[in-house]
Amino acid sequence: MELFGNLLDGIGGVVTPINLMLLASGVLLGMVVGVMPGLGPSAGLAILLPLTFGLDPTGAIVMLAAVYYGAMYGGTITSVLINTPGESATVASTFDGYPLARQGRAAPALVMAAIASFVAGTVGAILISVAAPPTAALAANFGPPELFLVVVLGLLTLIVVVGKNRLLGAVSVLLGFLLATVGIDIGGGEQRYTFGSTQLINGIDFIPVAIGLFGIGEILLTLYRGGHLERLRYFKVGARSRRFWPTRKDFGESRGAIARGSVLGFFVGATPGAGATVASLMSYSVEKSVSRTPEKFGKGAMPGLAGPEAANNAASSGAMVPLLTLGIPGSASTAVLLAAFLMWGLQPGPLLMDQEPELAWGLIGSMYLGNIMLVVLNIFCIPLFASMAKVPFRILGPIVIVLCTLGTFSVHGSIVEVGIMFACGVLGFVMRLYGLSPAALVIALVLGPLAEQTLRQSMIISGGSFDVFLSRPVSLVLLCVIPLIAMLPMISKLTRNRLARKRATESPTPTGRH
Repeated sequence: MELFGNLLDGIGGVVTPINLMLLASGVLLGMVVGVMPGLGPSAGLAILLPLTFGLDPTGAIVMLAAVYYGAMYGGTITSVLINTPGESATVASTFDGYPLARQGRAAPALVMAAIASFVAGTVGAILISVAAPPTAALAANFGPPELFLVVVLGLLTLIVVVGKNRLLGAVSVLLGFLLATVGIDIGGGEQRYTFGSTQLINGIDFIPVAIGLFGIGEILLTLYRGGHLERLRYFKVGARSRRFWPTRKDFGESRGAIARGSVLGFFVGATPGAGATVASLMSYSVEKSVSRTPEKFGKGAMPGLAGPEAANNAASSGAMVPLLTLGIPGSASTAVLLAAFLMWGLQPGPLLMDQEPELAWGLIGSMYLGNIMLVVLNIFCIPLFASMAKVPFRILGPIVIVLCTLGTFSVHGSIVEVGIMFACGVLGFVMRLYGLSPAALVIALVLGPLAEQTLRQSMIISGGSFDVFLSRPVSLVLLCVIPLIAMLPMISKLTRNRLARKRATESPTPTGRH
C-alpha cells in the first residue's frame, strides 16, 4: 500500500497547471526533435537542457523526461515514412515500417506504433514503480567497492554487448575518462590538463561536450554523406489516405508482439549499457523467430513494427531504474538526465527516493500522464509531424547549429565552452566516421569522476589493498559477473557455429542428375 500511496503522491505533485504544461511541452518538443532526421533523444536533451534553467527541479526533470520518451517515438515517423531512422533505436522500425508505407499503409503503421508505444510506456511505468524501491533499498547497502564495480560493469556491457567493435568501444570509453580527468585532482588538489586556463579548473562541463558530439557531430556527418543534396520522399498520412486506422487483423497479429516487446524492452533497458537499440533489435529477432509467417518480415509485417516499437519505448522506462537507484546512466540520453540532476544539486542513487521522494515519485508518476499525452498527440497530430519530414536539411542544419551555439553559451556565458562544443562536434563526426561510439564517451565522461572517487575511497578503506573487492559478498558477486559479460561474444559465437554445424549435418545432401 505504501507503494501506491507514494505513486499517488507523485502523480498529485505533477497534476499542477505548470507541471502539466511542462509535461505537454516536453512531449511535443521531444516528438519534434525525433521527427527531424539527424537528431535524436540525446541531441534533443542536450540542446534543450538550457531551456529548463530557472524552473524548479521537479518541473525541469519532468519536462526533460517527457522530451526523452517523446523523442523515442518521434524517430519512428521518419523511419516509417522515408526510411530514415531518427536515431539508432528506431533502426528496427524501418525493417517493416517503410515497406508498409510503400504499400500505402503509412497511417495504420504510425497509429500501431503509437499504440505500441503507449502500452509499452505504461507497462514500463508500472514495472519501474515496482522495481525501483527494492533496487534502491538493495543499493543503499553498496559501498565504494560495489559502486566502482557497478560502473565498470556498466561500461563493460556497453563495450561488449552493444558495440560492433569492442576495441573501438574501449577507445571511446578511454577518451571519455581522459576528458573526465581535466580539472582538479580530488586526491592531491593539483591541476590536471588545464593548460593554465582558469575556466578548466572545474573540469570540462558535460553540456558543451554532449551538444557538440550529438548535435554538431550529426550535422557534420549528414553533410559529409550529402544529406543537404537529398530530396526526402514523403507519404500522405492524413485521414483521407487509404485507411487511417489499423485493421482488426493488424491488432490480432500485433497483440503478442507488443506484450513481449514491452517486457523484454524494460529489462534490457534496465541493464546498464544495453539500451533501446539492443532492445528493439532483440525484439525484432524474437518476433521473426516466433512468427508463423517469418517470410513476411521485411516486406511489411505489422508485428515486425509493433514489437520493436514496444521494446524501444519500454527500454526508455527501464533505463530509469539504474539512473534513479544507482546513479548509473544506462545510455547517452540518461547520461544527459544525470547531468541535469547534478546541475540542480540532486544526486541520483540509493538515497534519492528517501531524501527527495517528491521528485523521484513525481518523475515516475509523470510517465503515466506523459504516455496518455503521447498517444493523443501521436494519433491526432501524425499528419502535422509527418509534414516536418519535408524540411530540407539545408534549412534544418543551420537552425540546429544556431540552437547548439546559443544553448551552450547560455549555460555559463563562456566562449571557451562554445569552442569546446565545436571541437567536440568535429570529434563526434570523426568518431562516427571511423566507428567509435560517442555514447560510450559521454557515459564515461559522466561516470569518470564517480569511478575515480569510489576507487580512491576503496583504496583508503583497504589501506591500498585490492583485497577489499574480494572480502565483501556483493563486490565478489560483481567480480564474478564481469568475466561472464566479457565472455558473452565468445559464447555467442560458439553457439552460432554449433547451430550452423548442426543444420549442415541435418540438411539432406543434394543428389546430382544422371
